[in-house]
Amino acid sequence: MLLANLVMMGEIPAPTFGEEERINFLIDRFKEADLQENSIDEVGNGIGILKGDIGDENILVVAHADTVFDDKTDHTIKVLKNMVQGPGVADNSLGLSTVATLPTLLERLGIKLKNNLILMGATRSLGRGNLEGLRSFLSNYDEPIKAGIGLEGVELGRVSHTSIGMKRGEIQCRVPEEYNWSRFGNGSAILTLNEVINKINNIHMPQRPRTSIIMGSISGGSSFNTTALKATLQFEIRSESSEQVQSIHQNFEEIVSEVASKSGDSIELDIFAQREPGGIPYTHPLVRNTRKILNKLDLEPRPGPSTSELSTFIDRDIPAVTLGLTEGDHIHEVNESIKIEPMYKGIAQTIATLKAIDGGYCEEA
Repeated sequence: MLLANLVMMGEIPAPTFGEEERINFLIDRFKEADLQENSIDEVGNGIGILKGDIGDENILVVAHADTVFDDKTDHTIKVLKNMVQGPGVADNSLGLSTVATLPTLLERLGIKLKNNLILMGATRSLGRGNLEGLRSFLSNYDEPIKAGIGLEGVELGRVSHTSIGMKRGEIQCRVPEEYNWSRFGNGSAILTLNEVINKINNIHMPQRPRTSIIMGSISGGSSFNTTALKATLQFEIRSESSEQVQSIHQNFEEIVSEVASKSGDSIELDIFAQREPGGIPYTHPLVRNTRKILNKLDLEPRPGPSTSELSTFIDRDIPAVTLGLTEGDHIHEVNESIKIEPMYKGIAQTIATLKAIDGGYCEEA
């Protein structure tokens, strides 16, 4: 059933801000599982509630519905002997399919929770979405949430319990329309962007707090024999310190201003997503019990920071962890793949963590 949901879910394109059809599919799965309370909210999140025996508190399990692939990409999913392959299967069609399948899994296992279980497919999570789906839900939901679990397709064994500080954005260079093309060999937006990158590489990175600049994507130009009129760098600034993130952001602003003044090109810096550092400690009962569960499954726990939905829980002082469901390769490539066999342990850890939270074992004294 999980693999069937994964294939059907994964073959529905869901770029950020275009998740409607995939969310409709999720709601159909909730209805088939007889979840009486299911809805799509004002930002497009798909929500199903499995009522608990007592129902005084709520546990929220969330997976983001969007992927990095646009609707022009071939979303055919292949189920092979030992793996599933296709764009977005790891990030995050498997996570969303698990959310869709959980009500049936719990019913088949005879597990009845005391707390209400809120199952959610979150929209507008990636890129410019900046976790807007989950942020909106938590801002408007009035009932108490006991704890949260974020589900990601990979990697099995991860126990993310902290969020690092982050700013995500683009630097776009454009050659002005009035450029003097008689100046043979000059005027390329790629060359201007290269100057920006060289200066970014000279920014000092402290060892403590741990800090990095990730240059994730560079694009520009159109042909071998045509001068590039536009070039774009996509990047993330990451640090355990919000002050360090802000300091590097200021360095970026100064670099952009300097290179623009010298080149005469138009250079724009656009920051469209950010996170604040924080989280629950390694010794928190939720983290401790999740690690115990992984050890019982003969898995090596890998605690560490995340820039996922976890940061939104942190902002609301809700204890939460992000868990991976299996092992994968070629993440964010069209031949993205995930292994089938480890999914059994991925599902087991998820349900065991749910039971631990529901039983009150993950609360601080």
